[in-house]
Amino acid sequence: MRLNGEIRLRDATVGVVRDGLLTRWDAARLPLYLLRTKDLEAWLRSRAIDAHRTNSRLLKRALRIASGDDMEAVLRVHAATITDAYWFCAAGEALTFADVQFRENQFAALALRGDPDGFNQPYSHTPELTNIGSYEKCWQLRGGRWWMVKQGNDLERFSELFICRLGQALGFPMAEYYAENTTVASPDFTGFAAVNFESADGIMGDDEDYGRNFDAFFAISPDIARAYLQIIYLDALCFNMDRHTKNYGVLRDADTGAVLSMAPNFDNNIALFSRGIPQNLSRTNDKLLALFCELLAQDARAFALAKALPIPAKGQIEACALATGIPVAMDALCAFICNGSAQVQRQITVSISN
Repeated sequence: MRLNGEIRLRDATVGVVRDGLLTRWDAARLPLYLLRTKDLEAWLRSRAIDAHRTNSRLLKRALRIASGDDMEAVLRVHAATITDAYWFCAAGEALTFADVQFRENQFAALALRGDPDGFNQPYSHTPELTNIGSYEKCWQLRGGRWWMVKQGNDLERFSELFICRLGQALGFPMAEYYAENTTVASPDFTGFAAVNFESADGIMGDDEDYGRNFDAFFAISPDIARAYLQIIYLDALCFNMDRHTKNYGVLRDADTGAVLSMAPNFDNNIALFSRGIPQNLSRTNDKLLALFCELLAQDARAFALAKALPIPAKGQIEACALATGIPVAMDALCAFICNGSAQVQRQITVSISN
């Protein structure tokens, strides 16, 4: 697609596009994905709703968008999203950020539940066309703040809620999650794009390797590397199999582009017992624990930071589980997490003795 126009950050031009190519850019403020790849079409497609979601197909049909056409979907809303202030202004368009920023969402019920009344809504500017991820979800505007609402079964919702609470109990930066019937709800942690969330694929592509990610984040800031270590530590303890470079990242200043911090830990629904209780509660031969311990053994900086990682107590685990309001096999949960923690502590002890 031969696009012409500008990549904008709010109302500032940070990239110029000619015949589909990024020809000029502001390196300090350009999206990290574009800074790394210069691939405009890939960046635009990465912002589009997942075409494989059932309700995505319904939404596109209601909006008269070809079901598999990511470019049409994302350009329909000028590539704007809830969680950053970047957008695409095509040549000849007299638009400002105020024109493309989302102020309502008439298609929330259709995106979340496939609601038939939502299907019959007339077209309006909706953030659902750039609401990425594989689960049925929607954005809802409540009291002047956007909330992500996501579906899941009992154990998926338990995982999301419990890990949020355990991370908070351990002192880690966590996105907030609340139980709502058959969904969980989480307020937008960018505050109407007061800061920009940029996922780690902007820095790492699809490379999830712990060591290379730690290196990249440490090069930005030791504090950001520490926050990354906290995320993968909690992943290891709670067996989050679904950590990928789209569900962790950094927060950037929406004016200068400076990296401010790691984004809070979010998207933990495919963890713990969401796919069933593992037979091996002792956590021997556990791949996520092995990968985390391998990082500590190979990187002295990671090991130094890991010595300060808090150890979850059984009482904390029980309290966080009860706070979710969702029944779970409590003895198995406590054994699973405590045995994982013990393995990490053994690795730290071995590294100290060496």
